[in-house]
Parts: sequence; structure tokens; C-alpha cells
Amino acid sequence: MPHLVVEYFAPEGLDGPAVLSDLLDTAVATGIMQRADVKARLLPSEAILLGDGRGSFIHVTVSMLAGRTPEAKLGLSVALTGKLREVCPDIEAISADIRDMDPDCYKKSLKA
Repeated sequence: MPHLVVEYFAPEGLDGPAVLSDLLDTAVATGIMQRADVKARLLPSEAILLGDGRGSFIHVTVSMLAGRTPEAKLGLSVALTGKLREVCPDIEAISADIRDMDPDCYKKSLKA
């Protein structure tokens, strides 16, 4: 935890491992999270229908335990969307959402 989930549809393809690596580096550089704690994954969409007619998108959802300031979360969102625009200039719609997880309800189990 935190979880960084990238949903996308890119007809021309996407270098998924490179995008995840760039996003991880960007997220860690904000100082809001530690590299060893991040779980990043990519979820391609099989098909899309965007109401505005655009034909490609990337949406990043970051879920973290509650406690970061609104300014820190905004900085993370701006950094991630900026990096995506840099490395995926042909994607028509890029967005990010930073979500707080309830620390009382979030549980995990790690194999020893």
C-alpha cells in the first residue's frame, strides 16, 4: 500500500512496464509515499465508448491510507497526470483520482 492502478485504452498500444515505472518514480519523487510500499498495476480496457468522441484514455487511481493533506494529494495528481502527458503524448484523455483508505478497515496479510 499505496495502490496505484492504471486503467487505459490505447489503440496504438502502450509500453505498460515503462509507464508503470515512470509513474512509480514520479509518485515517490513527490515524497508522499515510499517506493517499497507501492503496488502498481495496469488494467487495459477491452473496449471503450467516451461520450465526447475521444478514442483513448488513461486514468490513474491512487488509494492511500487517509492522512495526507489536500495539497499533497493535489501535488501527486498533478505530477502523475503531467508525467503521463509527457510519456504518452498521443493519449487523448488523461486523468487521476487520489483516494483515502480507512486505516481502521484496511487489512493485509503477507506471506512470511
